[in-house]
Amino acid sequence: MSFPTSTEALDSLEEYEDVTTWINETLIAPGSEKDIESLVDLDQQITQLIASLDIACEDTSSQLERTIADVSRGIPRLTYDLHFIKDSALSLQTSLATVHARSRAAIPDSTASALEQLKRLDTTKSHMEAAREVLREAESWSTLELEVTSMLAERNYAKAASRLSEANKSMVVFQNTSEYDPRRTLLVNLQNQLEASLSSALVAAINEQNLETCRSYFYIFSNIQRELEFRNYYYGSRRVSLTSMWLEADISDTAPEGKTASGQTFSEFLPKFYVNVLALLDQERSSIPAIFPDPAHTLSAFISSILSALQPTFSQRLTSLSSYYGDLTLKELIAVFKLTEEFAVGVAKIMDKIQYSAATPSLLDKSNSNDPPNHPTHSRKRSMRMSISFRSGTNRSISGGQKIPSLADGLDWDQELFHPFLQFQVDYGSLERRFLDHALREIVSNETRPKVSGSDQARIFRERAVDIFAAAEESLTRYTEFTHGYGSTSLLQALDGFLKSFVDMWTADISFASSGSHSTLQDAGSEDLSGLDYTSRDWSNIQSILHLLSSARSVYERMTSFEVKLRSSLAQTASKFRLHRGDPTAFPIINSRGSEQILEQSSLNSADLHALLDKVDVDPSQNRENFLRTQGITGSTFGEPLLVDARSAMFDFAKACQISLQGTILSPLRQQLASYASSSIWLTTGEDSRNTTFSDLQVPTFSLSPSEIIQRVTEGLLNLPRLFEVYADDDALSFSLQTLPFADPELLRNAPDASVPDVPSHTRRHSITRTTTLDPETVSTAWLSSLGQSLLAHLTAEILPRINRLNAGGAAQLASDLGYLSNVIRVINVESDELEQWKEYVELNDEAGKTKVNTQNNEDHVLNVVARIRGWK
Repeated sequence: MSFPTSTEALDSLEEYEDVTTWINETLIAPGSEKDIESLVDLDQQITQLIASLDIACEDTSSQLERTIADVSRGIPRLTYDLHFIKDSALSLQTSLATVHARSRAAIPDSTASALEQLKRLDTTKSHMEAAREVLREAESWSTLELEVTSMLAERNYAKAASRLSEANKSMVVFQNTSEYDPRRTLLVNLQNQLEASLSSALVAAINEQNLETCRSYFYIFSNIQRELEFRNYYYGSRRVSLTSMWLEADISDTAPEGKTASGQTFSEFLPKFYVNVLALLDQERSSIPAIFPDPAHTLSAFISSILSALQPTFSQRLTSLSSYYGDLTLKELIAVFKLTEEFAVGVAKIMDKIQYSAATPSLLDKSNSNDPPNHPTHSRKRSMRMSISFRSGTNRSISGGQKIPSLADGLDWDQELFHPFLQFQVDYGSLERRFLDHALREIVSNETRPKVSGSDQARIFRERAVDIFAAAEESLTRYTEFTHGYGSTSLLQALDGFLKSFVDMWTADISFASSGSHSTLQDAGSEDLSGLDYTSRDWSNIQSILHLLSSARSVYERMTSFEVKLRSSLAQTASKFRLHRGDPTAFPIINSRGSEQILEQSSLNSADLHALLDKVDVDPSQNRENFLRTQGITGSTFGEPLLVDARSAMFDFAKACQISLQGTILSPLRQQLASYASSSIWLTTGEDSRNTTFSDLQVPTFSLSPSEIIQRVTEGLLNLPRLFEVYADDDALSFSLQTLPFADPELLRNAPDASVPDVPSHTRRHSITRTTTLDPETVSTAWLSSLGQSLLAHLTAEILPRINRLNAGGAAQLASDLGYLSNVIRVINVESDELEQWKEYVELNDEAGKTKVNTQNNEDHVLNVVARIRGWK
């Protein structure tokens, strides 16, 4: 097998734009129909090719170095050469001035006088000839009306147009004179007569598609500076079938208010309308180049004229569509928008074809050899006069407000096409939220949430969460279809609010009372829990709330999973935007240039959008570790959460469940404490009788036994750990421990395998990670601490302040109760500063108490309450 020589291979490299293609073809022997069969031959050829490339690189490098060296040597010389040229030019200028002065001095005075006289005569002749031409132009105006009228009568329209064009050029003669306005009015009237004579024939020629006649009329209209009026005639005649189809369509969901329609929907009608538009544009692709010198811009203007002539307008139809569908508007808008994008693709293909064909000579170009040299093909001025084509109706002229793009404008037909959608795209966030809220109402209306069976509520909560997140996932497609990613921030806000609303509904529905009518009969399940005489209803409530907490854990994990999908979708959008910023041509965000410009210039393209996309974007040029480090992400997390309000709502739901569960668990103990404040022990003690017998003798006070109520309460507290042994393996208790009332931050921070978020605060950051199960001992400790703190808070804030009067003996008994309770509560790792304050202040005698009240400020709430019930104030 023979291989191409190194010289041949390197010489052929210049013929290829793609190096890969050159390598593939070079590695195949010329004339061979099969690839190289032997790996040894392939290796030999690759080695030879590499060696050739190395030699060529060395040669190129050497030549480049020599060139650089030559240039480096020549640059200093160049400065000297420029300076030398400058000096030479100044010397030449001085020499020329000297020669000129000598030549003038050498001419005799008589000769110089004769030359000056000849110069004056030549100037006078030029001025007289110019005046003669002006007088001829002025004289021609006296016969202008008669000449043009006779030409119109003879239907010699081309000559009449040429005559009017010449007259228009001579108008400059009368500028700033009293003759200007009358002659200008005459010229406009004659132009109107010519246009009126041609209008019927022009419309007939356009309808018959007589291209030769249309082209000649275009030349005539251009000659009298009325090209735009010709275009209006052409556009109006060609689009009439489409505007009639649009106007007469019987559309059920865009009918005007007060009018009923039973026809097709707008999304069913629109494809048919677009098909007819594409068919007409395909015809015009052949017709327009034969008439107009700028076919691409003309076709673009024709499309814009079709869209602007529609009655009712496209925007009005979309507004009616929005009113008809209400909350479901977004779905219909996306359907219409996608149809419009498909139509835009079809139009773009036609535009590409007409632009490519514009490079070949058209019928107009071939016949322009006979046209006058001043035929307006590239720049035209709008005639500043009233035209008879200024009329109302579907034929909208320039004076009527229709925009005809000039040749300098871009092909902006797609901006006219997509602009009606902009107001809805800008309002995408509210449309998406309305759509999601409607889905939420539909999901909720299909459910029957029982008020008694909490297990059924937990099941329904999980089932409805499946439907809710399925609805949320559908929005990931809608925001890309309708806004092409520009609505990312609006999507995030809508989803966050939607999921929060769903969770808040369930939070509000947690209505499990902590056994409103507590039975005095202990349930069988409470036989081993002294002091915790739970009824069957209590046990049912506990079980139901645990089911809800378990469901909350499942829903939260589903939320984090959805958030990963959301982040992935936003990351894809961010990657598309990043590539677009680097190379807009190769990586367009939208295939339609006009639609892209509209969205880029809208309020959707905000700083918040780019901040969000920068936050979720993963640049492939960075390795994962560097990216995570720059974003402040560690471990298995994926950055800050996106659904902040939804996550907060989930924790609020968990907190509501925890509060309800604590209320049920503590209900027996709270019932025991209900009569504590009104107990008679605060005033009836043995101290009074002792004071009567030994009025002056101070009897030592021994430690008092705790009251019966406090003994039963402490027994219940000591049996709480046994209660949690029953639910030790239940993962529901470990969910969202940070929201437990009076949760111990230090305990949660040091908990092994803890994956719950930090204690809530205004600066809290949650990690997006799957929740894991804490060890049962940590969970039990956290719950016991929370229960103890809750009971103590109930005691110190609601029970003790209700004691009306406390004498010295009652104070001693209360101090004994509080001391006993403080010792017992430490068994379950609970301490209360407020409880210790109560004990400290209650133990004071009257003299010490009054002194402390007088020396302390009034901000000590506990001291103020104790002073009131002890009578120190």
